[in-house]
Amino acid sequence: MASGIENSLLEDEVDFNEKKHYDEIKDNSDIGVNEFIYLYIKRLFDFFSALILLVTISPVLLIICVAIKLDSKGPIFFEHSRLGKCGKLFKVYKFRTMVYNAAEVFNNFTPEQKAEFEKNFKLDNDPRITKLGKFLRKTSLDELPQLINIIKGDLSVVGPRPIVQKEVVKYGAHAEKLFTVKPGLTGYWQANGRSSTSYEERVKMDMYYIDNRTTWLDIKLIFKTVMSVIKKDGAM
Repeated sequence: MASGIENSLLEDEVDFNEKKHYDEIKDNSDIGVNEFIYLYIKRLFDFFSALILLVTISPVLLIICVAIKLDSKGPIFFEHSRLGKCGKLFKVYKFRTMVYNAAEVFNNFTPEQKAEFEKNFKLDNDPRITKLGKFLRKTSLDELPQLINIIKGDLSVVGPRPIVQKEVVKYGAHAEKLFTVKPGLTGYWQANGRSSTSYEERVKMDMYYIDNRTTWLDIKLIFKTVMSVIKKDGAM
């Protein structure tokens, strides 16, 4: 049964070149009744699903905390400033997956490594990531502390991923639209490609989601994200 559902969802891919011209950004300033109801339901789902999941998996979180302390020096959690709705800065929480002196290691990157990082904001073989960190990223377990961000209202379960200041230029004219919605723990490109998706395609997928978001689309993206994690189709 699950396989049949998954296949029907996979057939729902989007040809961005045919379905949307992203140079034509529509005005989303006027929120209609349908959108108000959608956002209300979305916030209720975000809060209660994150709270229930956080309580349910608390034993797993404790095990991960202990494992991180045993694996390498440094704090258990990692905080990083990201841009949220309206471009507001907030701290996103993750389990630490890098060595304690990650900044020093970054400064010693080769020119090729720095060029790759500047292009994609990630490395295929990042020497800063610990052995346990690789596992946590591969399984997306490092993202679990962001349930706290969802409860606080910084994040939604589904939405464009929160970006850092340097990434704004990647969105160009679409940056303004990006900041009209709350970012999410997962989103369109994570569900459809995860880290294997090019940055240009990420932008297109984020714009598609913003223009077409519905409760049903959110449910489909949550399902597809879970399937991607189970299949380990690249880390987010």
